[in-house]
Amino acid sequence: MRIDKYLWCIRYYKTRSIATQACKKGAVRVNNEIVKPSRDVYPGDAIGVRRDQINYSLEVLDLPESRLGAKLVDIYRKDTTPKEAFEKLDLLNYSKDYYRKKGIGRPTKKDRRDLEDFTDTTDS
Repeated sequence: MRIDKYLWCIRYYKTRSIATQACKKGAVRVNNEIVKPSRDVYPGDAIGVRRDQINYSLEVLDLPESRLGAKLVDIYRKDTTPKEAFEKLDLLNYSKDYYRKKGIGRPTKKDRRDLEDFTDTTDS
């Protein structure tokens, strides 16, 4: 089975064309080699997928005949992604929301004045 079809069947990508684009961009590796979308995968292959700033690691257990329901995905793949990768993503999301929540907009005049007061190095 083609790698792009496999990743679509086990629900790592929403559409097969998105899976194909990911392969073309080099975000998919099979046995530590960057692959084209037409590369065949076999049971026992190790797949690495870079998606959403996480390097997912998978092991192919079996090949599905078509796209699967979410409950049946674990029959065909084994997820070997380390927990540290998910913790780093949580930390990154937390650091982005530290000062200003998403959707608040650009800094106000008061925010600018506070920053100037904080960074002012002149002696008074």
